[in-house]
Amino acid sequence: MVTIPIHHETNDADFRQLSDFVVAEMRRLSVPGVAVGLIHDGREHLAGFGVTSVENPLPVTADTLFQIGSTTKTITGTIVMRLIEQGLIDLDAPVKSYLPELTLQDKAAEASVTTRHLLTHMGGWLGDFFRETGSGDDALARYVAEMAGLPQVVPAGAVWSYNNAGFGLAGRLIEVVSGQPYEAVAQAMVLDPLGMDNSFFFPADVISRRFAVGHRLDEKDGVVVERPWALARSAHAVGGLCSSARDQMRYARFHLGDGATASGERLLSAATMAAMQSPCCDANLGRQMGLSWILKEMGGERVVMHGGATNGQLSAFLMVPARGFALTVLTNADEGSMLHDEVVRWALGHYLGLVEPATTHLTLDAAALNEYLGTYTARLGDLELYLDGEQLMARHTPHGGFPDVDSPPSPAPPPSRLAFFAPDCLIALDPPLINMKAEFLRDAAGRIEWLRTSRLHRRQ
Repeated sequence: MVTIPIHHETNDADFRQLSDFVVAEMRRLSVPGVAVGLIHDGREHLAGFGVTSVENPLPVTADTLFQIGSTTKTITGTIVMRLIEQGLIDLDAPVKSYLPELTLQDKAAEASVTTRHLLTHMGGWLGDFFRETGSGDDALARYVAEMAGLPQVVPAGAVWSYNNAGFGLAGRLIEVVSGQPYEAVAQAMVLDPLGMDNSFFFPADVISRRFAVGHRLDEKDGVVVERPWALARSAHAVGGLCSSARDQMRYARFHLGDGATASGERLLSAATMAAMQSPCCDANLGRQMGLSWILKEMGGERVVMHGGATNGQLSAFLMVPARGFALTVLTNADEGSMLHDEVVRWALGHYLGLVEPATTHLTLDAAALNEYLGTYTARLGDLELYLDGEQLMARHTPHGGFPDVDSPPSPAPPPSRLAFFAPDCLIALDPPLINMKAEFLRDAAGRIEWLRTSRLHRRQ
């Protein structure tokens, strides 16, 4: 058995138990590297596990840089809220009043979409749009210009569906009202005040430091490095920050607080901080959406969370503000999503006694299941639901489109069994889709129109 290097910065019995669990999950899922940061009872715990790369291995530490992906969206949200407090943005004014050049395919959405819609994934256009538009300061402007070709899937403000492009537009809004590139604003308004001095957007800043590369599990070759590594500059406001477990805990301490930094500088009012973590609209599967934060209730406590996925790197970030608890898990493999699920579940149960109710499966006969069969399509991939005997199955067919719109599809994962855990609500039972949940959305006549994971998949 290969020894997994562990770099602890604390000698705490509970965190040692968590670390043992992390190592066991790394072995089970073939994840090369993990970094964990945790805050509980006012104490901070940090550790790194495994290696940065199977090709050029360095031990992971609490300062190793990982791509945190879409957790960056909450950085963008924090900047927007600061600009709102400065009077430069009105949350409910049309974005077009700040960006008169904004052109969308749907003219009603173009005229009516607000900053609130952007921060809550309610824009309604096709959201999984990734485009390499160069490395210059005009990257976001060029990206937003190309949004003119995106189809409007649902009317703005009508249905929640995860929307990456909306945060690209929010990043451009930040540039226009501030008169500076997005990255410079993020540095001045969030990273510097919070002491996040080991967090970077540009590969040129990352390359001289210890950083993780992404991996996937190949049937023939085992764990292999994913390429390309860098995201386009146009994706920086959407998911482009590289950060460490230590810096993510600095970020967590701020968002667990009342808007003041550790040095006493006030970045946001307490009312704005509360508003960011308060429901603005319903999201999917019983969750709600705050201003850039995803919210759910668990054991009577509000869990405030986000996560991210890039090319073989995944992050989980969550807080339970009422309990002063925060956790980040950074991984460098596609299988990290399964590791996140298990580590988050373990930590919430062990530290806070918060346990998800056991999932009970409903029994539907083949005749009842027939209503749900068919292909449901979205930009990044199709989900085909079919019967194998009397067992409902899902087959995922990737389309490609990440990290660039022209990127080829990744290999299709094996099919997964599905089970209903509530009316019109599904859960996948087999890796790598295991624990993926989805819900069917019906039209006014009761016909199934959509299958929604975090994205809307239109029924064909």
